[in-house]
Amino acid sequence: MSTTMFDSVLIANRGEIAVRVIRTLRTLGIRSVAVYSDADADARHVHEADTAVRIGPAPATESYLSVERLLDAAARTGAQAVHPGYGFLAENAAFARACADAGLVFIGPSADAIELMGDKIRAKETVRTAGVPVVPGSSGSGLDDAQLAAAAREIGMPVLLKPSAGGGGKGMRLVRDEALLADEIAAARREARSSFGDDTLLVERWIDRPRHIEIQVLADGHGHVIHLGERECSLQRRHQKLVEEAPSVLLDEATRAAMGEAAVQAARSCGYRGAGTVEFIVPGKDPSSYYFMEMNTRLQVEHPVTELVTGLDLVEWQLRVAAGERLPYAQEDITLSGHAVEARLCAETVSVKGGARDFLPTGGTVLALHEAQGDGVRTDSGLSQGVEVGSRYDPMLAKVIAYGPDRASALRRLRAALAQTVTLGVPTNAGFLRRLLAHPDVVSGELDTGLVEREAAGLVDTEVPEEVYAAAAAVRQAALEPATDAGGWRDPFAAPSGFRLGGAPAPVRHWLRVPGHDPVAYDVPPGAPAGQVDADRVRVTVDGVTHTFHRSGDWLGRDGDSWQVTDHDPVAAALRGAGAAHGADTLAAPMPGTVTVVKVAVGDEVAAGQGLLVVEAMKMEHVISAPHAGTVTELDVTAGTTVAMDQILAVIAPHDAADGPAEPTGGQEGTS
Repeated sequence: MSTTMFDSVLIANRGEIAVRVIRTLRTLGIRSVAVYSDADADARHVHEADTAVRIGPAPATESYLSVERLLDAAARTGAQAVHPGYGFLAENAAFARACADAGLVFIGPSADAIELMGDKIRAKETVRTAGVPVVPGSSGSGLDDAQLAAAAREIGMPVLLKPSAGGGGKGMRLVRDEALLADEIAAARREARSSFGDDTLLVERWIDRPRHIEIQVLADGHGHVIHLGERECSLQRRHQKLVEEAPSVLLDEATRAAMGEAAVQAARSCGYRGAGTVEFIVPGKDPSSYYFMEMNTRLQVEHPVTELVTGLDLVEWQLRVAAGERLPYAQEDITLSGHAVEARLCAETVSVKGGARDFLPTGGTVLALHEAQGDGVRTDSGLSQGVEVGSRYDPMLAKVIAYGPDRASALRRLRAALAQTVTLGVPTNAGFLRRLLAHPDVVSGELDTGLVEREAAGLVDTEVPEEVYAAAAAVRQAALEPATDAGGWRDPFAAPSGFRLGGAPAPVRHWLRVPGHDPVAYDVPPGAPAGQVDADRVRVTVDGVTHTFHRSGDWLGRDGDSWQVTDHDPVAAALRGAGAAHGADTLAAPMPGTVTVVKVAVGDEVAAGQGLLVVEAMKMEHVISAPHAGTVTELDVTAGTTVAMDQILAVIAPHDAADGPAEPTGGQEGTS
């Protein structure tokens, strides 16, 4: 096997992972080749690479998922190897084989290893044979719906439905009620088919309050395999990781060594090469009883925390192993020092309806950007100011990582880094993550995979703080101030003073609105300074406390949270309301995306809460349900329709109270 390092590497990915790989390539003196779709023509990874190649239009199937176009880009630029990043084709055995057939080195494991571990059913059988404990569940692949349901009943509720192909929590469904099995199996198949092109499912016993712990492995092409310790990934929402850390406070040295050896055996069982991750589900009260879940045959999103506690650059070792180098480390050479925690920054907003909170993917143009860096802080990002974040790809924008000599220091630094993060124009979860990291159970290390879902309601504010409106009013007040001419004269009658003949000055009223909230009339007292307004900052004092906000256009940001505060015209709004035909009967798109399922037709009778349509955006599904019992009188979309945020989808005319509840016309759908 050759041990000559590559001169040129194509990165078959986008966003923050492409930027991350470029950084290591630059350090090693290797030319980087980026690829981009039309949606990413001005993206950061395009600008930072040495060479960039357009590979097609915005849809991923015609660009980032097109093997033919990726190989053509490699041939045109003289690339010798391909780094797949994560997501897209990173765990696609056919892509790995196609690279080899084209004379390119695929920077990852062999196609056979990808194929074996990518099939969760075969993977479980393989590692079980190697002596690795696995979660009780269905056996055999290709089970139909009835067989899956039978296996679930035999295992006993609750169970977890999982796609055999793919990962990242896509298509996973927790089922506690046996009566919902048929609907949940159908939903899991649909999402698996959409995400991975394969709707094969398996079912596993659900372990209540489990912890998700994974072991990083590194293997060369000469049969040498080591592990680099564990990562705790228990803070999740919808089976998607939000926060990861290394090491885990749950494991003692003996359990760490045992799990590490199990991970090494799992890697050996498939002839693994490169960087990979073996994931375990661990009962929180009995960490010695760990079970293999799956193996990710690629670099993980959370790899930076392992890099920070081991001092190793995992992308560099992916490249070195792919070039044929031997690992120079024995297992005893690997030591963990300090503590690292990572938070995933995603483009999302919080919808609050009826006391419930739903995190929805969103987008926008990055108007102002500040990413935390400095002592013990690292941000891996694909963002740049002026870039538009759309709904076609994954909502993750960046990762903020903090390192410290101990866990408390790392958590403190990460909370501060998230508070410093500014992405005006694109709502993110930075503020939510900062509050999550301050939760007493997180601080104490009492984690499990359901913690976020249980506590989310208390980590999101339902009301807009008064100081936000004060800052928005100050911006508008400053804009009303008359200009000073060359001679230093200002027109006193043009100033917003609230002057009235024969009476005390009136306050200056500003009508303001934050999307998702009722409009507010905010009064600035006469003669009082509204606040200090600079080009990119606003300072206001409310109840004796001074608050500082970042600002850009209609956007204000503070401590990781952001608000778009627009002007509101109450007269125009009243006229629009008088002319509105539907009001609360209208169902609108909660996010920009694509309608994937339509379960009703005009004239159908529906029940309150019945799932009617499914809108998908950024690889997430959102079910649109009937707000009340009634009749479908309008249906403006079909499966495949692309919709904008707040676009009208359907209208449900309510039944009179005397009519009684309607029977549903289709199955009830759970949200993902």
